[in-house]
Amino acid sequence: MRGRMLTGALLAIVGLVWIGQGTGMLPGTGFMVGDGRWAIAGLVALAVGIALGLSAWRSRPADRP
Repeated sequence: MRGRMLTGALLAIVGLVWIGQGTGMLPGTGFMVGDGRWAIAGLVALAVGIALGLSAWRSRPADRP
């Protein structure tokens, strides 16, 4: 469960960075900056990361905090 939650959180963070770079909101000089394809890939990564984290959260045993 912890592995899925950690993977989901990391994937969501990567997705946010890709969205920021793809839309040009994060400054930089790279091939990702200003390229809308990376913003779309970031949205997908963010959605998968959130879904993975939520599935790990819901599958935890009820008697554990």
